[in-house]
Amino acid sequence: MRGLVVPEPTEDFTADPVELFFDLAFVFAFSQLVYHLVHHPTWTGAFEAWLLFAMLWMAWSTFTWSANAVSGNGRPVRLIFLVATAATMPAAASITTAYEDGGVAFAISVSVILAMALAIQLTAHAPGSEERRSAIQYAQPNIVAMVLYIVGGFLEGEVRIVLWILGVASILFGTIMARRGEWFVRSGHFAERHGLILIIALGEVVVAIGIALLDSLDGTNGLSDSAIVALLAAGLFAGLLWWAYFDRLQPALEHRCEQLEGKPKGWFVVDVYTYIHAVIVSGVIISAAALEEIILHPTDPVPLPFRVMLAGGILMYLLGTVAAVARAYHVVVRERLVASAAILALVIALGSVDGVVLLLAVDAVLIAVLVAEFLRIERPRSATEEVDATTPAAEG
Repeated sequence: MRGLVVPEPTEDFTADPVELFFDLAFVFAFSQLVYHLVHHPTWTGAFEAWLLFAMLWMAWSTFTWSANAVSGNGRPVRLIFLVATAATMPAAASITTAYEDGGVAFAISVSVILAMALAIQLTAHAPGSEERRSAIQYAQPNIVAMVLYIVGGFLEGEVRIVLWILGVASILFGTIMARRGEWFVRSGHFAERHGLILIIALGEVVVAIGIALLDSLDGTNGLSDSAIVALLAAGLFAGLLWWAYFDRLQPALEHRCEQLEGKPKGWFVVDVYTYIHAVIVSGVIISAAALEEIILHPTDPVPLPFRVMLAGGILMYLLGTVAAVARAYHVVVRERLVASAAILALVIALGSVDGVVLLLAVDAVLIAVLVAEFLRIERPRSATEEVDATTPAAEG
């Protein structure tokens, strides 16, 4: 494709503004997933939301791999990104009706995003190159997935769900087969893109609770004291999740990726970013649904389905970060395992207390784990105890 600039494999770059614009469309999508969870607080509703998230995530992830191979500031790439951004809007708007009349719109929109991503991959590399062959091999199961998505969109009930599950499985199969191929992997770009999508998800925590609270006001009364405390607790919760990722984990994962070469580098990105970050981001979205319920009813006990969402979302987030560190450095972040168990116990034991009290207790556990990590990792070492900052022990 004329005008499509492919940087040298050793050249890294930051995300182009059009990539950030593309991510912003997912704010709408994530908010609709939260809406679905809030209004369908059942295991069936949770599975439905997960399936929609998986379809969106694999499309976003494929686009990230594509953008990693080319310079984002080329006009052809920017044009493709804008088309994908436009397609994301009807996909997001159709989430709440995806299992009803909105299935066709959702399936076609997600397929357009995938098609745009594959278009970049298939035109970025020289004919006959190993990277081009890898892109062709990866495109095949994605094309199968698009067919399954669209056909499923025109069908109804369980058949639609089965076809969509098979579509996601086809793309996952493609990521497994892609391990055999050769890919450009720019560590800084991958780290930045996944950090940005996590910020989008964390922003949804703020948006979801804020909109829900404003909608509940009758226009005559201000915020109650309990509502203000709940808002502060929710804001602190979002900030603690941000700190748990961006203070140490993000740079550590990027650093580890930079140390790898060849196929192990590609395998690392698939495992840590494509797979594990899906768990981390979805954990934030699930937590946002629980927080919305707590903000709306801060002085009432949290219903069991939303306590399950709160605990499940936080556990997915914390255990996802534990898995990322274990994959990168072969060490276990003990504090986060303890925190996961403590939060699970709190949610079970404090089922009858006010929602704001439960949220403050969760915040206290998160603060404790982050402080404990800091003291363990940053504590002064004697000359005989010092460890090179690039070793796994230092990063754990």
